[in-house]
Amino acid sequence: MNPHATRELDWLSKVPQITIAFWIIKILATTLGETGGDAVTMSWNLGYAVGSLIFLAFFAVTLTAQVRSPRYHPFLYWAVVVATTTVGTTMSDYFDRTLGMGYIKSSIILFCGVLLVLVVWRLVMGRIEFENIRRPTDEIFYWLTILISNTLGTALGDFVADDAGLGFGKGALLFAAVLALVAAAHFFTRISDSVLFWAAYILTRPLGATVGDTLTKPHSEGGFQLSRVSSSLIIAILMVIGVVLTSKRAGLFARHDLSKPAET
Repeated sequence: MNPHATRELDWLSKVPQITIAFWIIKILATTLGETGGDAVTMSWNLGYAVGSLIFLAFFAVTLTAQVRSPRYHPFLYWAVVVATTTVGTTMSDYFDRTLGMGYIKSSIILFCGVLLVLVVWRLVMGRIEFENIRRPTDEIFYWLTILISNTLGTALGDFVADDAGLGFGKGALLFAAVLALVAAAHFFTRISDSVLFWAAYILTRPLGATVGDTLTKPHSEGGFQLSRVSSSLIIAILMVIGVVLTSKRAGLFARHDLSKPAET
């Protein structure tokens, strides 16, 4: 495939290119999901069930707009990601605490759920995508995988911090270290990029969850005891800045590339 055709496929894809900036914004989104979800369910005392319904409605609205959009819109894309992280936070807490399933059982069930979606995706479409998401079926599988993985990540983060006894700070360091190993595997092994991408995607959720809890939990639990609402606003602002900067950078490169004659 010539470079011009490759650039055209990038423009048709409805998800961003996978860069360091992508992962930074993704970690901010997962942290926002933790602090924002806890702000609604705990600080505002709405409870896990009501909070889940609120964020499921937000997820439904943003996902519908994303699927109906003919091309990639940065703010719309990241709005859906934030919706999945907030839903993941409140639903995981509802399963673990309200229903009493516990972190281990819910983590195992949700992990099996992620694997099931990926296997069905592979059987139906013939491959698992993570960059060239252009067909509606791929997009549905893509967002379903993200929704379940973000719910899994919340339970996994709470398990490591609470049941395993590492606490939020050490838990965050553990997940950061495992992410570093996944990054090293990308550069130094021949493991499938799709496998590594989804492994990293799952791991960024418990990393964001433990970082978010580190910011907002009381000092007695090893946190900084910051306001959940103000922390969420600051993280959201950082996300917006990151999306704006990366969008402008992508736009500049696109104009530069499209100004060149097509290669044959």
